[in-house]
Amino acid sequence: IVVDAGAKGALVRGGKSLLPSGVRGTQKTFRAGDVVSLLDQAGQEFGRGLANYGRDEVERIKGLHSHEIAEVLGARPYDEVIHRDNLVILEDPAATGRGVT
Repeated sequence: IVVDAGAKGALVRGGKSLLPSGVRGTQKTFRAGDVVSLLDQAGQEFGRGLANYGRDEVERIKGLHSHEIAEVLGARPYDEVIHRDNLVILEDPAATGRGVT
């Protein structure tokens, strides 16, 4: 799942969940419950998590606010694409000295 810079910052620094508004696209097929890679817009993997939605659903709700999910999918079982409790960050900006962009 490719995310924008704001979402990456919220995930890496803020320990937040991935919301549809931060998703920019998907690159591979996956189903709800699968472990997926999180990529920044440069294609760099920085995290992995359990997807609450499959690829087709994520493509339909990407860029939307959570309250809009039900309008598009007909139901809103989850507010998050990936909940923070089901997410691991692979990059430690403090250890690399690079920071997060």
